[in-house]
Amino acid sequence: MLSISTFLQLLKESFRDLLPIILVIMFFQLAIIQSVPPNWLSTAIGLGIVGVGLAVFLLGLEVGIFPVGEGLASEFAHKGSTFWILIFGFMIGFGTTIAEPALIVIADKAASISAGRIDATVLRTVVAFSVGFAIVLGVWRIIKGHPIHYYIIAGYILVVSATAFAPQEIVGLAYDLGGVTTSTVTVPLVAALGIGLASTIKGRNPVLDGFGLIAFASLTPMIFVQFYGIVVYQFIDASATVVPAVIKEIETVNLDFSAMTILKGLLGVITDVLPILAIILFFQYIILKKPIDNLKNVMIGFGLVILGLDAL
Repeated sequence: MLSISTFLQLLKESFRDLLPIILVIMFFQLAIIQSVPPNWLSTAIGLGIVGVGLAVFLLGLEVGIFPVGEGLASEFAHKGSTFWILIFGFMIGFGTTIAEPALIVIADKAASISAGRIDATVLRTVVAFSVGFAIVLGVWRIIKGHPIHYYIIAGYILVVSATAFAPQEIVGLAYDLGGVTTSTVTVPLVAALGIGLASTIKGRNPVLDGFGLIAFASLTPMIFVQFYGIVVYQFIDASATVVPAVIKEIETVNLDFSAMTILKGLLGVITDVLPILAIILFFQYIILKKPIDNLKNVMIGFGLVILGLDAL
């Protein structure tokens, strides 16, 4: 619910969650290193912005993303549109992952040190496809009511099996990519999709059957990327020029509140969130042909999510 009291409660919880981190940093800085950092004021301001941003982000989730995700799942389930809900799940997984900033950075770094074997765009596509496949698999499991542990056990057997054959250079990359593919916006939307679907299907328990989609989204990239590595390291020769890993000197980060910097950061977040909103609107208005309930609140929620992510 969009209200001042809800925001204040979330703000209180955000700073409560940040407090242990702040105390640990202060302990090591003052008791172990025994010095006050020269940029302590910037750090304090940054932590304050993070606390407020986290509260704004959580409020946006409650107002916009959770309701629309559960609503879409419920509508698809009532219509018996298994095909379309699987397509929706795949597009959410693929569309949000391929634009994930962390994935872009890691893919570029991997390409720069792989001697020409790894292509950054292909690697991002492989990871995005694997996440889309994971969401489809998770939605199918909920629809059919299969126990989740069968899927998880089978998945980790595949991970370990792929590790036995994958090149050593690709194993660590694959395991890291399993952690960066679940973005801050995708996780709550996918969770809402699973809970809404389990709440609508007769005989399903939202607590037992509504979760597990995120686990699949972290698991499948490890499998797909290792098989991708097996292919490229088997059939693609290293280029003559190997780009060495360059360790850059640590630069002092200055707090920059210029209008241009803030605008660039905001535009970057909007670019990441817009594909999700476009997918939701397409399926709501073109496939389901129904208006979104409380559209104003949903748009406000997405706006709060964007502001919160920018602050984070």
